[in-house]
Amino acid sequence: MKKEKAIQIAENVLKQIGGKDNVSKVLHCQTRLRFNLKDESIADDAKIEAISGVLGVVRAGGQLQVVVGTEVKDVYREICEIGNFENTDKDIVPVKKEKITFKSIGNRILDAISGSMGPAIPAIVASAFFKMLVAVLGPDVLDVLHEGNDLYTLFTFVGDAAFYFFPVIVGYTSAKKFNLNPVLGILMGAILIHPTFVGLVGKEFTVYGIPCNVQSYASSIVPIILSNWVMSYIAHFFDRIIPGSIRSVFSPAFTLAAMLPIALCVFGPAGAFIGEYVVAALFSLEGIAGFIGIGLIAALYPVLVMTGMHMVLITTLFQIFATKGFDGFAAVAVSVSSFSIMGVGIGAFLRLKNKEQKALALSYGITAIVAGTSEPTIYGICTKYKKPFIGLLAGGFLGGAYAGLTGVIDATLVPSSNIFAALCFLGKSQANVVNGIIACVIAFVATAVFVYFFGFDKNEKDIQG
Repeated sequence: MKKEKAIQIAENVLKQIGGKDNVSKVLHCQTRLRFNLKDESIADDAKIEAISGVLGVVRAGGQLQVVVGTEVKDVYREICEIGNFENTDKDIVPVKKEKITFKSIGNRILDAISGSMGPAIPAIVASAFFKMLVAVLGPDVLDVLHEGNDLYTLFTFVGDAAFYFFPVIVGYTSAKKFNLNPVLGILMGAILIHPTFVGLVGKEFTVYGIPCNVQSYASSIVPIILSNWVMSYIAHFFDRIIPGSIRSVFSPAFTLAAMLPIALCVFGPAGAFIGEYVVAALFSLEGIAGFIGIGLIAALYPVLVMTGMHMVLITTLFQIFATKGFDGFAAVAVSVSSFSIMGVGIGAFLRLKNKEQKALALSYGITAIVAGTSEPTIYGICTKYKKPFIGLLAGGFLGGAYAGLTGVIDATLVPSSNIFAALCFLGKSQANVVNGIIACVIAFVATAVFVYFFGFDKNEKDIQG
């Protein structure tokens, strides 16, 4: 359809339905424009049907549906342009069905994570900047800021804010990804970290009589992404069956009411439950796989970070250090893994040609090196381009395996994942320090090399000169 014709139809339809101010939402299917109107009585069906290019009008499911024909996308685009409506065309245009394979499932999962986490990266980087200031200006490096100092306290809680409120931030971004009302996504994230709910950790609690194993979901992303994915379908269901006159009140309320047991009793606890078994399985490798076990944990640790399961591992390590005072297995792997994260950012920086993406990659690498914040690198590079995961896993494994072969131990508990994580090897022998640093260098260099040579498709536009 010619643009002029599409514009004419769009303008006339909007006029007869009460103008753009009477539209709360507009979508389209194969042949119809689907309007959710604030006041359905304003629309004049007869006048709409009389518009040249309109084939008919249908009222169903609380929607005013204007039949345009197979060229509906052209009219829809112009309506969104004229009315300044959100164009969700990408979410509803039919796509060719993809054969279900492990690869396709993996790609869909990465796409969901990337789509949810990509828009959240500015918040992560902003908070990470303040964490970096604390790391550099604090007592461990320049000793300009001291604990208890107002500026130290300010930078600390600002640096932690984005990570603590991760479920709220990702609640918004994942809702946008799944075409859910973003406010509902934010609300679900807030519910997961509400102080009253968090205070129930370790206590008996039920949701509609269903037992709920309450966990702390601060800094986690899996529960909120899964919840918003399911909630998008529930919300659309209630939007279809609830009359338009009461939809704005009852649809969000019913949607949230239906989601509470799913989010609080299933998705949230499932992550913690799976995490406990995954961590237990990883620790069981110590007496079976030896140095390979350390390599596997070093490779997989970023995945644990992505899912929030790393907190189970960290808690276990605190217990080990409290009883033994050192660890020669998982703690070593975690320390080495930090350097593989750094390598991703540097490898991507060297490989990318797009100036904006190149600068971002460098900032992610520096953030990981100085502040020890891995999320920008993981979500801004690995999940975005996917193949850098290969380098991340490979570099972590090689560095961890070397540490295992040379008997490296974490002699000191260093609660840091930046470049100073290497200080954990101090306190035993000179050989332990040397081999520990070599393991970290291997992880860093190997990851950077793998990402540089194998981390991007040849036709990836960001590596074109």
